[in-house]
This record gives sequence, structure tokens and C-alpha cells, in this order.
Amino acid sequence: MVVVEQIKSQKIHGCQILETVYKHSCGGLPPVRSALEKILAVCHGVMYKQLSAWMLHGLLLDQHEEFFIKQGPSSGSVSAQPEEDEEDLGIGGLTGKQLRELQDLRLIEEENMLAPSLKQFSLRVETLPSYIPVRVAEKILFVGESVQMFENQNVNLTRKGSILKNQEDTFAAELHRLKQQPLFSLVDFEQVVDRIRSTVAEHLWKLMVEESDLLGQLKIIKDFYLLGRGELFQAFIDTAQHMLKTPPTAVTEHDVNVAFQQSAHKVLLDDDNLLPLLHLTIEYHGKEHKDATQAREGPSRETSPREAPASGWAALGLSYKVQWPLHILFTPAVLEKYNVVFKYLLSVRRVQAELQHCWALQMQRKHLKSNQTDAVKWRLRNHMAFLVDNLQYYLQVDVLESQFSQLLHQINSTRDFESIRLAHDHFLSNLLAQSFILLKPVFHCLNEILDLCHSFCSLVSQNLGPLDERGAAQLSILVKGFSRQSSLLFKILSSVRNHQINSDLAQLLLRLDYNKYYTQAGGTLGSFGM
Repeated sequence: MVVVEQIKSQKIHGCQILETVYKHSCGGLPPVRSALEKILAVCHGVMYKQLSAWMLHGLLLDQHEEFFIKQGPSSGSVSAQPEEDEEDLGIGGLTGKQLRELQDLRLIEEENMLAPSLKQFSLRVETLPSYIPVRVAEKILFVGESVQMFENQNVNLTRKGSILKNQEDTFAAELHRLKQQPLFSLVDFEQVVDRIRSTVAEHLWKLMVEESDLLGQLKIIKDFYLLGRGELFQAFIDTAQHMLKTPPTAVTEHDVNVAFQQSAHKVLLDDDNLLPLLHLTIEYHGKEHKDATQAREGPSRETSPREAPASGWAALGLSYKVQWPLHILFTPAVLEKYNVVFKYLLSVRRVQAELQHCWALQMQRKHLKSNQTDAVKWRLRNHMAFLVDNLQYYLQVDVLESQFSQLLHQINSTRDFESIRLAHDHFLSNLLAQSFILLKPVFHCLNEILDLCHSFCSLVSQNLGPLDERGAAQLSILVKGFSRQSSLLFKILSSVRNHQINSDLAQLLLRLDYNKYYTQAGGTLGSFGM
């Protein structure tokens, strides 16, 4: 028989046999087709046994790799190199095509962003029969993972009950009914899968939102990773400034955590249950890098894992101990993305604080006689503060508050856990995109501007009086650098607005050029002679 010979010669096994028999049963003589349909029904019986074990008990009984679900991450073609593609983009002269490509970067691969249960299981797509859509297989994967998560946790779940709401017998009977059908019906099959998935998703929603206080956990994430507690981080910057200016050592991590605790007490944040879950981390030369994927999860502004950080600020990160069962939403990969945003927001806040300190120094000396160099210096500070303050306002109001309110609305308008996870993943990808961490030309330009501001603040702090010849030369370099980078930023933002591609960049331009001063200055800030 042709079917048997094909299976033998090609060594087809598992669910691939279903595909082979199904294709041959779609045509041919009625007696042959009828025989193949009976064979297919028997083969489906094996698949339903696998489905029952997986969906009702979280068991993957598949020693010979026959099922379309496997243990381990997917071997699909998810691109892991968005940054490599971005490297080809020039900083200047962006074309419309490049800008459209940049806009596409905000939509991160869904499989990369949706990290269910730490990627313990995934689909073996090559064995999935063609008459079972991938969307249905993904629902089956979600149900089994969720059931297994409950089975494996050493937690007293008696008060919570079964994740299937004690309907295992009902669902087992429905799967058995499908098994008895002579012909496979996708409509009936998907209806049963949907009923099981809906039960699991609603139970997870109740567990997450009502019993584990998901909204409260998101507020914690916002307060710390997204600098929602601004007064805390302002106090921390003031306290830790001296210890993080130099390259980190083995004791720096301990010292900054002591400083963090002290800052929390200063602002009356004395939550004994919360603070132990938060820990500031320091990556210093010689310390084993904790996450080898950090380089591709998000661009690090000031350092790379291969080189020693220039200062403690460059090595600073934040870790948070996520409590069960929220770990299926706040996975290590998700927290690492939050960490990338945290480092960037903290660097902007620190520059803003330094420029404000320079203003205080200026006010202390305003009664003294000033020269032309002083005028240039304080005008440059004013232009730097103008740009950084508006960038900070854009990040906090137009991005963080706007996206967070949308996330809360979506969570409150559903009772489905998968919808919550998708909404959260979109929230995080929007943060990365709208803060321009994924947009290499803008991100690089903004970082150059922040570095110039750091250098300017250091120059002012070290030279309280009139600048000498060397200081004046350094100031001239800073003026030219800031003028060049602000002009480049304006060109990028304007070119995007003209192409009507990225509304986020247009919004930042609106913040920076709300009174048309930027435009009237020719798109250049700080451009004035010595």
C-alpha cells in the first residue's frame, strides 16, 4: 500500500502520520478513502490520549517525540538580531524607507515578547497536522502549561481549587466524545479546546488580579522600574552620587543598597514587605554576567558585558523578587526589559538633577561680576536644561503615564488571562519603542546629548569661578558638540514628521518645539560663539 510504503521509506512517525494518512484520505476510490478514514480515526485516538494527559493533568507523555508539543524553547525562526539590522541605519540623512523600517521595530516578535511559563514548553510545528491550525495548537499549549504550573508548585492550593474548576471529568468526557467520532471535525475540536482554555484563562485571571493583586504589583513596577517614586530616586541620586562616580568594586553593590534603604527611609517609604524584594545590582569587572542575553534584549547605553563599566552608574541595575504566580507574567526576560528602561530613565533623571544643581551654583554667583565665558556657560546650561526637561516630560507623561493608564483599562475590561498578558506585552514593547530604546539613531543621539550634559556639569562643578584658558577650551568643545547633536536630533525628528511615519517622534518634537524656538534657531541649540 502506498501510504504504508511512504511512512516506512520516509520514517514518518507521530503526528506526521496523521498528516500523511489525511492527505491520502482526501481523494481516491470510496473503499480506499473509507479505509483510510478508519485508520485516521484510530490514529486520532492516540492523539486524544496525549491531549487528555496534557490539557487535563499537565503531563507530556511523549518519550518518542510524537506529539506536537515538546519540552524546551521553540526552534522557530524568531529573529534575535533586531539590533544588527539597526546597525545598518545611518545617523544622518534618513530615507523614508529607513524610517518605515524603524517604525516596524516597535512591533517586537510576538513569540519573543510573549514568554509563557519561562518557555518550558513550545510547539513542534513541523509535526502539527495541516488541518489543525496553529492558533488552536497554541491554545492547547497554554492550557497544558497552566495546568502543569499548578501541579508543580509546592503551594497550598486547597482554598483556590483546581485550575480547571474541578471540571476535569466533564472535559475528559468531551474529549472522549471527540475520540469516538468517525471523522475529525475541526469545529467541534476547537469548541472543546476553547471551553477548556476559557476556564483556565478565567481562573488565572481571578488568581492574578483578585488574589495576587496584579494591579498592586504593576504599581510597584511603575514606582521603581519606571521611576514613579520620583522623590525616592532623587534622594538616592543625592545619596549615592559620590560612590557611583568611580568604577565599581566588589563592595559597591552592598553600599548602594544601603544608600537605597536610607533614601527610602528619608522619603518615608518603610514597607517591610516590599523593600526586601528589591535589590540594586552592580555589574563590575570580574563579576560573572548574570544574563547572557542582555545584549540582545535591549541596548545598554553606557557599557557592554565585555568591557569594565566606566562608573558605578553605568553598571547599576534593579532586580525584583516576583512572587508566585505572577512569575508567569513577570518572567526574567520581561524584567530584563524593564531593567533596560530603568537604566535609561535613571540616566535622564540624573542629568536633569545635575543641571538643576548647576543652576543653583549659578544663582549663588549671580551677584558677582561675570564675563563673556560665563554668559556662554549659563546659556548653554539653559539650552541643555530646556532639552532634557522636555525629554523628561515626554517620557513620564506622554509615554509612561499614557501607556500605563491604557494597560490598567485593558486589565479592568477583561476576565481573560491571555488578554492581560498580551496587553502587558504590548505595554512593555510600547515603552521600549516610544522611549526610542529600539530606535538606534534617536537613542544614540539622545545618549550623546546626555553625555555632553554630564561633561558640562562636571566642568561647572570643578570650576566654580571664572574658567581659565583650558576650561574655556573644554566649554567650546561642549558648545560645538551640543550644537551638532541638537541639530542632528532636530533633523531626525523633522524628517520623521515630514514622512508622517512615527507619531512618537512627532510628539517629542512637539514637546521640544512647542513655542517654535527650536525651529527659529535653525534646529540648533547652544550655537553661539565664545
